[in-house]
Amino acid sequence: MQLDLNLLTALDALLEEGSVAGAADRLHVTAPAMSRSLGRIRKATGDQILVRTGRHMTPTPRALAMRTEVHVLVQQAHQLLSARTDLDLAGLERVFTVRLHDALTTACGSALVAAVHRQAPKVRIRLTVEPGHDSPELRRGEVDVASSAGPPPQPDIRHRLIGQDRIILALRAGHPLTEGPVTVERYAAADHVTVSRRGELRDRVDDVVAALGHERRVVVAAPATDTALQLARDTDVVVTVPEAVTRSAREQLGLTVLPLPFELPPVQLYLLWHQRYDDDPAHTWLLNLATQTLQDLFAAPDAFEQRRSVRASAPVATNGTAATAGGL
Repeated sequence: MQLDLNLLTALDALLEEGSVAGAADRLHVTAPAMSRSLGRIRKATGDQILVRTGRHMTPTPRALAMRTEVHVLVQQAHQLLSARTDLDLAGLERVFTVRLHDALTTACGSALVAAVHRQAPKVRIRLTVEPGHDSPELRRGEVDVASSAGPPPQPDIRHRLIGQDRIILALRAGHPLTEGPVTVERYAAADHVTVSRRGELRDRVDDVVAALGHERRVVVAAPATDTALQLARDTDVVVTVPEAVTRSAREQLGLTVLPLPFELPPVQLYLLWHQRYDDDPAHTWLLNLATQTLQDLFAAPDAFEQRRSVRASAPVATNGTAATAGGL
């Protein structure tokens, strides 16, 4: 059978848009022409691909299974056959998926989207939450840029160090811990909230506290950083979080910040991407824009050091165990 590779482009558009009319608009062809392409795709695959359910069209299981692979093939074909030209941001039409830790999305998601649309108004952005486990989405081309607390082990995943953040304690104004020095004993005895999408009531901070001879009292697990900060505002729980990336949310909630009574290594922030995009000007533009937006978090004015110096006389325990609280 002679295969028309143009059908891959049509199939990618149909699966992305979920309708004949949407795919036709995307590829700048008429709806009847796209309908004919769908018929040829159905004949070539032996599958309906899209079936009508009421006023909408739904992809078949076969279509869902092949969607990612088709998209990657089309993108690779475009990169292979497209002549290298200067990037036209005003005319760039592309969908980028940016996967960030939830605290980063809250802190700079709006700034990133605004910066993208100022320069490339036709670009669309998917902001997705970082999963709680390793994911092959970068390799499959489903995610263009992702945040991470460490460099990736895979050689085909590129990385860039953006900055590092200190770990602090956030709590409501007037909380009992704000009265007097915060010792390890007082810290451990307070009611704590962890940030865990899986609802885990323990994280790596507990290992540090245990090494100092204490056990932290964790009373609730929150699925996102925003939720944990709201709990800290509304109740007597305290939350241990990165300072810079939660600054905006904490200030909006009126939370107080205290230094920890022990040392924790800073949290490192990396951006990751797959090596397939190394020579892609549009991806490089997005990566640089995301880098600048995230780095602005660490350059923002911060009165934390002044608060820390006032409390410098409080006893501070040290421990070399690495920990990431509400990690990036």
